[in-house]
Amino acid sequence: MSNTPEPNPIVDPISGFLNRNAGMVAASQLLAEANSSNGVLIALWIDMDRFRQINDSFGHSGGDRVIGHIAERIRNCAPEDSNLLRVGSDEFVVLMCAQEVLGAEQIAGRILLEIEQPLMIDGILIHPSASIGLAWSRVNDDPGALLERADRAMIDAKQQGGNRFVVSGSEAVPGRLGAKLAREELAIESALHLALESGGLELHYQPIIRPDGRIEAVEALMRCTVDNAKIPPDKFIPVAEKSGLIVRLGEWSLLQGTRCAARLRDQGYATKVAINVSRLQLISTDFLQALHGALICANVPPELIELELTESLFMDISPTVQTNLHSARALGVGLAIDDFGTGFSSLASLKDIPATKLKIDRAFIKLLPGDRRTLAIVKAMAQLGRELGMIVVAEGVETLEQLVACEVAGADACQGFLHARPMPEDDLLIWMHARKQS
Repeated sequence: MSNTPEPNPIVDPISGFLNRNAGMVAASQLLAEANSSNGVLIALWIDMDRFRQINDSFGHSGGDRVIGHIAERIRNCAPEDSNLLRVGSDEFVVLMCAQEVLGAEQIAGRILLEIEQPLMIDGILIHPSASIGLAWSRVNDDPGALLERADRAMIDAKQQGGNRFVVSGSEAVPGRLGAKLAREELAIESALHLALESGGLELHYQPIIRPDGRIEAVEALMRCTVDNAKIPPDKFIPVAEKSGLIVRLGEWSLLQGTRCAARLRDQGYATKVAINVSRLQLISTDFLQALHGALICANVPPELIELELTESLFMDISPTVQTNLHSARALGVGLAIDDFGTGFSSLASLKDIPATKLKIDRAFIKLLPGDRRTLAIVKAMAQLGRELGMIVVAEGVETLEQLVACEVAGADACQGFLHARPMPEDDLLIWMHARKQS
């Protein structure tokens, strides 16, 4: 008979921690104990930073050795009565009961310090680090919800650069695989398909006004309504970008926006229409064809159309994007840098972009006129735009005081609720007619 001990099916053979399934059982038991004793169950979700590099460099066997060392370091810092779980290839969870959430942050800090100690693997000294999310149980909580909050806090720590811990807030959190969020996004994606097929999309237009009262342009903003329910743009735009539907939405906007420009011209208002264009559209070699097609179908001169692009998109130096931007400008179509100042500014790239308009982000305007430092920044951005031959627009102007401050700072035009809210085309024509009459 062999003296070799039987492997424990509930213990991970590399880390020596409980495996994921056994860990969930342990979490349920600990949570019940914490509730019965009026205590709390604390979860620390630990995820190694850049662990893929270790696997790529040393292979999976080397990665397993690193995981074994890291597991030992976590065990040395965790309380003796805590439960230790391995929940992924490079992820661990520490579960511990307490009467209050006191000392958990110190434990998380000690684990970080212990993990980041140099480690020799195959003759190379590596410097590991980890991201940790900390969460504690609530009344009537369940293990899944607790671990989800810890996981989300860990993701926040990783997004902040790693090698740190983040304490979970009180926000509602979707599941580990984003089940709740995924269902919401699928529902929105389905609604977008339906809107494209049934006419649930509409463009609303917000005027951009010069100090003398002239209309500089109107920006076309997409709205979506399905089954009498409005879907906010901040909900459907990210889903459209993830799913790739943003290309179809963008082509629809190009066609509808150019047709609006033609109708405004026919009514005696030769006003530019600014249409938002996504990065996915501009990285396509078919973009110019779509732009040409929209201009021809609407029978509108290119000078009445502007393309609005986010600042980060203007920093894209890919040949296709640059070709599309320069070709659109060569047609006579204007190019506007939207939300300037809060994205990925690069003055070295900005000088090479054929933009005709610079739109200062509303985040600056809302602090005017009281914040003198912000006013100085707005003045500097306005001067930069003018020196580069661009029209400078201040976005998000809502008060007369902000309007005056923007004009003093050198903005050529302003856009915001002070002048008008986004409105359907019919209402825009009424608004423009009334403004002309007065």
